[in-house]
Amino acid sequence: MRIPPYHWWRTVVYLIPAITIYTIVLGAASLVSSLFDRRGYFAHGCARTWSWLILKTTGVRVAVEGLERITPGTTYVFVSNHQSIYDTPVIFASLPYQLRIIAKESLAKFPVLGWHLRRGGHLFVDRRHPDPKGILRRWRALVSEGLSLIIYAEGGRSMDGHVRPFKGGSFLLAIEAGLPIVPVAVIGTRASMPKGRLETRPADVTLIIHDPIQPPALDAPTPRDAKALAAQVHDIVAATVEQRQFHTV
Repeated sequence: MRIPPYHWWRTVVYLIPAITIYTIVLGAASLVSSLFDRRGYFAHGCARTWSWLILKTTGVRVAVEGLERITPGTTYVFVSNHQSIYDTPVIFASLPYQLRIIAKESLAKFPVLGWHLRRGGHLFVDRRHPDPKGILRRWRALVSEGLSLIIYAEGGRSMDGHVRPFKGGSFLLAIEAGLPIVPVAVIGTRASMPKGRLETRPADVTLIIHDPIQPPALDAPTPRDAKALAAQVHDIVAATVEQRQFHTV
């Protein structure tokens, strides 16, 4: 019988219980705050604290590059690669913006976490029965309150860390809303916890923020326009990941 390695025991015995406590306590505070803070600003503060605690407990150290390329107070659509569940804590803890995510509908069913996301104003998408008009309406409502969005445009986590093609749906919405898009590259989170493995490790992570891209001003954007913009953003993020994580460019 093979004995699990140290980091498996550390994850199961220490990290999972600790993160569960963080989630329950901060999730409860977030839910209570939603009774008087409809914009979700306090809930976002809970999310940033939750993220910081997870990174600190795990031993994930984050270096941020390019923060000077974006303007405080501006509403952005941040588009990132996705290679680990640690991507979200890294982004939330590192970007000083009121962020909301576009998540799959199944996340809304998780106790505490799902309740926090829904009450905090995050967007849920049913991939089997998408409602583009409804999503755009809710998106514009968030933008009117000065909130920025974070999108994992690959549609899921990468198994090998390489950036998969970006889906065009969110980019079509960004064009219609006229919001600047910021390509974001997360480097190194896969070393902390790759997809499909119940084991976490300390890691050095880099979050690289690129120059914002203003989408074309089109009266009636098409899926082809969205795919072209998605490919442009993908190439920026993918080139950065290949160069900084795999050293192949």
